[in-house]
Amino acid sequence: MELLIVTGMSGAGKSKAIVALEDIGYYCIDNLPPNFLLNFTDFMRSDEGFARKVAITIDSRSKDMFLSMANVLDEMDARKIEYSLLFLDAEDGVLLHRYKETRRMHPLMSEEVKHLQEAINLERTILNPIKDRADYYINTSLYDAQKIKSQVIEVFTNVEDGKMLINFTSFGFKKGILTDADLVFDVRCLPNPFYIEELKPLTGKDEKVREYVMGFEESRELFKRIVDLMDYSIPLYKKEGKLQLVVGLGCTGGQHRSATFAILLQRYFEDKGYKCTVSHRDISKK
Repeated sequence: MELLIVTGMSGAGKSKAIVALEDIGYYCIDNLPPNFLLNFTDFMRSDEGFARKVAITIDSRSKDMFLSMANVLDEMDARKIEYSLLFLDAEDGVLLHRYKETRRMHPLMSEEVKHLQEAINLERTILNPIKDRADYYINTSLYDAQKIKSQVIEVFTNVEDGKMLINFTSFGFKKGILTDADLVFDVRCLPNPFYIEELKPLTGKDEKVREYVMGFEESRELFKRIVDLMDYSIPLYKKEGKLQLVVGLGCTGGQHRSATFAILLQRYFEDKGYKCTVSHRDISKK
């Protein structure tokens, strides 16, 4: 029996994730109150004819009942019931935009919680202890609906194959650190194309910028040391059972150096047979 619990912030894409999981063979149940979870797992284990791969969404739509989720997970651990936890997240600004775009009401809004930002803050406070227990974490801030579905399929197809999925994400420190990264590398110490007039409007996606950044010995040496560390640590992560790794590359603005390193690291590890993705959190932000 394979049980996957899907939770996370409202508006982060859980409904898209559950559709994607159904597409790859999971029996899916949406919005199960956490208090029913133990009884449901007992039923799953007692009925040999029941689906062997099950995904269950549990989130704040169950209102006050959701507050018991941490206790239910503790009880499942005590009973040695095996499960995995997928947590979907997004930045507050993205969640606000998505709710305003769809004009839906946040499940935690009430007479006491009248504003959307208040509801988001409350939900994040409730979910932080659950987030810390997650086996899989996907931040959907940069994704549209189709990308959320493809990312979930990618992650859980790799899980079945036993392959490591590595997500390389560039970002700018002045816009905030990448909070969901397993590893963060700071490349602000390298020469900055921002001060070269012809390169300033370009990004690390442009060959000219990558040639400039990697034209310095210190850049090539830092790249080599990052690769050496990852070559050593990836097997240790896999031994621990981790099949998804988020690697953040940060420079000042997230436009040149970090994007260069994210792209080149993706290419390097894809050539070694790993499944990799690359994204740029701040590359288009001014």
